[in-house]
Amino acid sequence: MQSAIDRINYLKDEINKSNYKYYVEENPYLSDFEYDQMFAELKELEKQYPLLKTPDSPTQRVGSVSEKFFPHTHKYRLYSLDNTYNEDELYKWYERVTKECGDGVDLVCELKIDGLAIALTYEKGIFTRGVTRGDGITGEDITVNLKTVKAIPLKLFEPVDVEVRGEIYMPKTSFEKLNEENLSKGEKIFANPRNAASGSIRQLDSTITAKRDLSIFVYSSVFENIPNAPKTHYEGMMYLKKLGFKVNPNIRHCKNMKEVIEYIKEWDTKRFELNYATDGVVIKVNSLSCQQDLGFTSRAPKWATAFKFPPEEVTTKLLDIELNTGKSGAITPVALLEPVALAGSTVSRASLHNFDEIKRLDVRIGDTVLIKKAAEIIPKVIKVMETPEHDSLPVYKPPAVCPACGSPLKEREGEVNLYCENPNCSQQAVAKIEFWVSSEAMDIDYIGPSIIRQLYDKRFISNAADLYRLTIQDFMQLEGVKEKSAHNMYTSIQNSKTQPLNKLLTALSIRHIGKETADLLSQKFATVEDIKNAEISDFDAIEGIGDICSESVYEFFHDKNNLKMLEELKALGVSPVSKSLPKSDKLGGKTFVLTGTLRNMTRDEASEIIKENGGKTSSSVSKKTDFVLAGENPGSKLDKAQNLGVIILSEVDFLKMVKED
Repeated sequence: MQSAIDRINYLKDEINKSNYKYYVEENPYLSDFEYDQMFAELKELEKQYPLLKTPDSPTQRVGSVSEKFFPHTHKYRLYSLDNTYNEDELYKWYERVTKECGDGVDLVCELKIDGLAIALTYEKGIFTRGVTRGDGITGEDITVNLKTVKAIPLKLFEPVDVEVRGEIYMPKTSFEKLNEENLSKGEKIFANPRNAASGSIRQLDSTITAKRDLSIFVYSSVFENIPNAPKTHYEGMMYLKKLGFKVNPNIRHCKNMKEVIEYIKEWDTKRFELNYATDGVVIKVNSLSCQQDLGFTSRAPKWATAFKFPPEEVTTKLLDIELNTGKSGAITPVALLEPVALAGSTVSRASLHNFDEIKRLDVRIGDTVLIKKAAEIIPKVIKVMETPEHDSLPVYKPPAVCPACGSPLKEREGEVNLYCENPNCSQQAVAKIEFWVSSEAMDIDYIGPSIIRQLYDKRFISNAADLYRLTIQDFMQLEGVKEKSAHNMYTSIQNSKTQPLNKLLTALSIRHIGKETADLLSQKFATVEDIKNAEISDFDAIEGIGDICSESVYEFFHDKNNLKMLEELKALGVSPVSKSLPKSDKLGGKTFVLTGTLRNMTRDEASEIIKENGGKTSSSVSKKTDFVLAGENPGSKLDKAQNLGVIILSEVDFLKMVKED
């Protein structure tokens, strides 16, 4: 027995050491063959002696399936960070710091990792719990999933009690590989590495999490009952590194604000060379006693601030303007560009919004244009550069016919777009089906644009109703689709039959009716039949629905082609369920507008919370707006709210409001 104990301890130490060397130090210690042999031997010994299996064993990283994640209240609150965007704001923050702590306050700079914030708890050096940030007070216990992340040590090099905060992220190369694999299988495509990391770490089946290449950088800690505890943040970070944690190697101790500015300028461009996403620099007061004196506001530490990098802007040549027909028939122009590096990726396409924007900017094919990424994701043309060639280039003329079907294009009163009015336009049909399966509409997983295009071209489908006629064998006739993927697609379609009424109303692509209006309709009417039997005056009576929307809904539900499709859907088993009544009336009668990127939830999830508590959401700010929930990169809605004196809530403020009794 003692020999088994000794051998198990030896194998655990060697494998844990190998994981640390490979995933933290990026310096392989064992060959793949040696690692696999040791791991197999350890599994076999633990099978023979189950009482010797411990929580810090590398075999505990394999994963399992959970029914749900459970809430867990943080022992120490996780705060947000206030943002600064220029040197003046940084110096003002530093002045406030020195006013409290005296002159000559030294600082620490760290790259702001664009990932998912978590808290890790260790007892006597053993990893016992991992929790998402949540609202900073309560998060979700995802311990099982976090154990699959090999950069997170299961056992520290010293038996200390500590809570560590860190950021889970997915390397860019892994993100690109994951999207390529998902695209080939017709599965979900992630918008950016942060979304991919968040989606991966919150899988109920942690064996899926284990297959995703996730990592972590830790950025702070709270030690309990240890002698000679670190007295500065930098010392604390170096001690975490000594314990076995992965600390970002680009952390820097700065003597003054001048060195901070130099660090920011250095990484403003150098960040794109990194294999992980970073959107800024976090600057912290180094002295822990000074941090304690400065304290916190209701949402953020006074001793730290985040400097956000501006979106990168670059010039390139406009090679052509591509025209696309959307689900509503609107023609959207897209700039085709000479490929150029922008914010860490190569860009060859950018938004031109509409033909009025092309005219306003005087965009001509062959121009040199300035492009930038909106919210670091979508490139757009923002300016035409002054060049000698510009005046000699032909003025761009909007199209007269649909690029997909050749039908004449028409203008609609009060709108800037040109429209194809042909109900049989193939590109419109495909776009409507693509929207139907989207998360905003019927939320059908595994079916992406390439799958829909194949189904349409093979004449398996001509509209959304045809999706519900498809069999597993139909999917297996598509290129690159195997039986498991075909089963996933089929099952996801069947599961969508009982989506809530608001989802179906959104998916129908009714003119002028978006998600917000669909929600209002579903709160008033229980079934599709109720809407079909309603009069325009019934729609007008709903607060938040105007004359144009009322007429559009009425016309849609009295069009014979639309009614035929609704009957087909009903016959195929599409039976939307009524929305449940609000769980509370905490936000009763209050109207919210959401803007910017929220850190711990999507805007759709925030909207659901608002509605569950009796509130309403709107897409635009007006005098009737009660609150604006603002995330990062909020845009013009925040400016309008400030001008109108509307109350602006942070994500933390909002969640606190919902939780109040």
